[in-house]
Amino acid sequence: MNTLEALIFDVDGTLADTERDGHRVAFNAAFDEFGVNWHWSEEVYGELLAVTGGKERMRFYYDNYDEADEIFDDFKLRIDEIITELHKAKTVHYTELLSTGAIPLRTGVERLLNEAREHGLRLAIATTTTPENVTSLLEHTLGKESIEWFEVIAAGDIVPAKKPAPDIYDYALKQMQLDANQCLAFEDSSNGILSSRGADLATIITVNGYTTDHDFDDAALVLDHMGDENQACKVLAGQMDNDQLNVDTLFEIHRNSIG
Repeated sequence: MNTLEALIFDVDGTLADTERDGHRVAFNAAFDEFGVNWHWSEEVYGELLAVTGGKERMRFYYDNYDEADEIFDDFKLRIDEIITELHKAKTVHYTELLSTGAIPLRTGVERLLNEAREHGLRLAIATTTTPENVTSLLEHTLGKESIEWFEVIAAGDIVPAKKPAPDIYDYALKQMQLDANQCLAFEDSSNGILSSRGADLATIITVNGYTTDHDFDDAALVLDHMGDENQACKVLAGQMDNDQLNVDTLFEIHRNSIG
């Protein structure tokens, strides 16, 4: 019988609400630093989140938005090089934001991670963000030692096809030498669940402000957040009797998912 062995987490929007007040702010700071006359409002950034990957997001903006004018004489010829440079600068600005404590973990995340470790569940990460962004978030929210909690951090360009392709989850499963029916995935977006379900992983969703209207019909459970003793979570789809997501519920969801 396949038992629950591991939990695989997305990062942005799932472990922390990083997009609006983190990545978006860092992108705009990088644009200012390079003298690129771009500014991503909350509304525009919400649209751009349909594209996974920061470099890919900038390229999509350049190709599809009228206000993305060419700034330098050779901008069009050097677009890939410039986007790479902008992305490196954006990562620096983002990690600086994290170091200030401006981006906390979402409600219940730290509690659930600790419960999972106490029950011997293995932990992994599968994300399109850069490895530096992941380790910086963990370090500044849970401490440097928390990086070692995750035996696999599958991040960034480690696979060529980013979410919604399943490749990043397939990679994590291969590295852990586990089958999909031994794991649960945690996501927050339609691209995320397309990726996790594409790898045959039962998936729990915690929505955020950008993803409340996404299609999560294929999720095992949809919550507004994971909940803690001070703030009960709300079940948006699926079944859960508790007011916070706990390990007992994870085992029940896993049993139901494998029939």
